[in-house]
Amino acid sequence: MTEIRLEIKYSTDDSNGGCVHCRAEQELFNCLRGLLNGEESDTELEQKYQMLVTFLQSSDLIKMRVESEKYLSEEKKVFLIIATPNGKPEFKLELS
Repeated sequence: MTEIRLEIKYSTDDSNGGCVHCRAEQELFNCLRGLLNGEESDTELEQKYQMLVTFLQSSDLIKMRVESEKYLSEEKKVFLIIATPNGKPEFKLELS
């Protein structure tokens, strides 16, 4: 099972953050760059790329964005998890 774990955080002077949408897009572009450069296993990168595209096109995106920003405002550490446990992408937020 492939799993993508992205930390969601506010941007500060010391670090670049990003909302759920921005972080997923950043990872999508990283995968695309890797595919074009022939990095890693093409199959694994293709799978990650497709999972990210599916998330970015899903109706869950807006819900996850609003929910993650609520948790960030409460100063919680937030991660977006995209996984395919049964061959179908699942999206969830994890707090720590």
